[in-house]
Amino acid sequence: MQNYIQNGHIVRVTTPAGGIASGDPLIVGSIFGVAAYSSTEGDPVELSTTGVFHLPKASAAVLAVGTRVAWDNTAKEVTTPAAGRFPIGVAVEAAGNSVTSVAVRLDGIATAAA
Repeated sequence: MQNYIQNGHIVRVTTPAGGIASGDPLIVGSIFGVAAYSSTEGDPVELSTTGVFHLPKASAAVLAVGTRVAWDNTAKEVTTPAAGRFPIGVAVEAAGNSVTSVAVRLDGIATAAA
């Protein structure tokens, strides 16, 4: 195909103000991904938009395997979907109250916050 660019599992974006560390989640427009490496402000960085990642979780959120999850960009953590949160994928492990991280399968769908 002449017009094929890439599979989209990893996309390159410009690093936002303050820079980013390897493994940090990031929202750029309607793209959610996890930084493949550390990068300084204004430099390019690659984001993984699919795959399974351990991400910080709202300690009060109770998630079962297969639960749809969202990113709270203010608190910088995974939680349940609600207005103002960015849908990112599904939990692939159970994570109860007081648990502060969860394995999430990113679905790679670029959607604006609900």
